[in-house]
Amino acid sequence: MNAQTKFEELEVGYDVPAIPGMDEADIQTPALVLDLDALERNIKKMGDYAKAHGMRHRVHGKMHKSVNVAKLQEELGGAVGVCCQKVSEAEVFARGGIKDVLVSNQVRDPQKIDRLARLPKLGARTIVCVDDIDNVADLSAAAQKHGTELEVFVEIDCGAGRCGVTTTEAVVEIAKAVNAAENLKFSGIQAYQGAMQHMDSYEDRKAKLDIAIAQVADAVEGLKAEGIECDLVSGGGTGSYYFESNSGVYNELQCGSYAFMDADYGRILDKDGNRIDQGEWENAFFLLTQVMSHAKADKAIVDAGLKAQSVDSGLPFIFGREDVEYIKCSDEHGVVADPNGVLKVGEKLKLVPGHCDPTANVHDWYVGVRNGKVETVWPVSARGKAY
Repeated sequence: MNAQTKFEELEVGYDVPAIPGMDEADIQTPALVLDLDALERNIKKMGDYAKAHGMRHRVHGKMHKSVNVAKLQEELGGAVGVCCQKVSEAEVFARGGIKDVLVSNQVRDPQKIDRLARLPKLGARTIVCVDDIDNVADLSAAAQKHGTELEVFVEIDCGAGRCGVTTTEAVVEIAKAVNAAENLKFSGIQAYQGAMQHMDSYEDRKAKLDIAIAQVADAVEGLKAEGIECDLVSGGGTGSYYFESNSGVYNELQCGSYAFMDADYGRILDKDGNRIDQGEWENAFFLLTQVMSHAKADKAIVDAGLKAQSVDSGLPFIFGREDVEYIKCSDEHGVVADPNGVLKVGEKLKLVPGHCDPTANVHDWYVGVRNGKVETVWPVSARGKAY
């Protein structure tokens, strides 16, 4: 389904959890609900910040996997495009009209490389990350085959310990190979420090970024010494964007979760020691669930369990409630501690999931609400696009 979905042809409760115009109270559960006012404020706030600091903002599409959300980020937040992790995911955004797409990952499988090389034919600037010089020839051959140009970021491992080279010499070597290859263009550096994004302490996060920034700055100087232009230095997340944007080294951010805000990110502290979901960003992303049993006096059972959310970063919290607590879950059940017996069967609760990215990926739809009404229903466009 796309943005032109004909909702009159869909059945609520079977095809979709809601349709535009419905009361919020009638949304079928469990369902992903977006508070459109909060979402728009988050998007505008990050957009204003990026503009004020002279930064490009390439939003992370893997977070929401939604063409509609990405376009809202472009419209309201001035986003320049998206980054994705997989080729199929990038194809969804390119086919949906996003014109600047970065696969912020390595692409090595021949079939995937071939599909990647076709993306520019959809009208999208296409960038891919490389951390192995042997990858260059394969990318070049595919781009020549399809008569397209692929741009390349050399990825630096600046602390995450996953992909990426670790020395300036390796950055320069790969950049030279890219510039010497047909139908490829070296466009910059990918330097996302993912390992520290969720560290609670602001000072601890800063210490990690100080190391990363120095490493990236050295690579930029190394490229400059060889006469190689480095157009973009890209990175930065919801837990670190203020460091990269004030570094004098980075010029592109890749923040994603700021738009939705999940429980795990919300726990980290800003420079004043406050949780970032209590002032810096608002919770705009919820898993709506309903009480389906209260046979036990001190606990309510809701319909959002493991199959409706990811708990890799901890259990969700119940938004706006301190009298009840989501304490455990199984496949199809969530257990809510209700010591005072305040919940009723049929009552709905808004959960803030521990980790928004994989939670979004197990749903087909976002239900956008405003003033108690369903205003829009958007498909999770790239759901399941993991290859």
